[in-house]
This record gives sequence, structure tokens and C-alpha cells, in this order.
Amino acid sequence: MTPAERLDHLNHCSPDDFCAAMADIWEHAPWVAAQTVAQRPFASADALHSAMLAVVAGLDEPARIRFYAGHPELGGELARTGAMNAASTDEQASLGLGQLQAAEAQRWDGLNRAYRERFGFPFILCIRQHSLASALLVFEQRLGHTRQRELQLALNEIAAISRLRLARYLQEADPAPVCTH
Repeated sequence: MTPAERLDHLNHCSPDDFCAAMADIWEHAPWVAAQTVAQRPFASADALHSAMLAVVAGLDEPARIRFYAGHPELGGELARTGAMNAASTDEQASLGLGQLQAAEAQRWDGLNRAYRERFGFPFILCIRQHSLASALLVFEQRLGHTRQRELQLALNEIAAISRLRLARYLQEADPAPVCTH
């Protein structure tokens, strides 16, 4: 099926089939697709993604933090034990985060702990747009941000992650990075 045919299928399938198809786009949040399905038909993948992203962006801060909390830590225990959903496992494997050596795992665990203690949710980064070195650099830099800045950056990163996942579902070429200011 071409990307256009897959989008057409999403526009015309049952609401349950739409929600099932979009389940892996959003980390442990099938409600995003459920709240978007009534807006069909979507003229493009970008229009579909924008509609779903608007659902997440429209959450109040406590609800958004609960949503963020559903994301696995980068290089964390779930990555090392393979206990994440398929999309997250694949993404983290792209940087070898599931096979970190002991010293590297300790470094990631320390950063994850510091970030969660400082901001109250896990560090979120679209790792498909990074190398291991650049991901670590960004992680360390973002620890110095304000909570409000990190709330926005987490949403920006989720936008990029979900758009890449949607592109893979539709079998599109990777789209341009998403920016939500």
C-alpha cells in the first residue's frame, strides 16, 4: 500500500480500526487517537499528526505530566530488559541504549534520576535525530533548564517522535523535523 492508500484507509476504516492502527504512535496513550478519530478525513499525514498533537498540547499541565510519565527513560532499565513497546525498543536500539556497558548504564541512570527528580517526568528526546554523544550532550544541557522550558521541549520531542512513527506506519520517507513553539 502506498502512503496515500494507507491514509485513505485511516480516513475510512472503522473508529476501532483507526485507534488500533494509531496505538503505537503515542506512548501508552490510545486515547489520543480516540479523541482524533471524529475529525476525519485528514487531507495529509501532516494534518492527521497536527490533529493528534493538538489533543496532547491541549492537556492541562497535570495531565500532560501524567502523559509524559508514560514514556520510558532513555537507556533505563526498561531499555536494558526489552520491556518497552516495539516502537520504543526499536528507537532506543538505534543508539544501542539497550546494550549499554555497566559504566554507561550508570551514567544514563544517574542522568535519568537527576532529570526525574528535577522535573517530575522522564527526559524525552527524539533519539532518531541524535547520535549517542549528541543525546548525552542534550541530556546534560537540558538539566539546567527551567521546568516550564522542559515541559515545552518534551512536547516538541514527542511531536518529532510521533511524526516519525506515523511516517513509518504510512511508509513515508522521514518527514522534516516537527517544531511546536
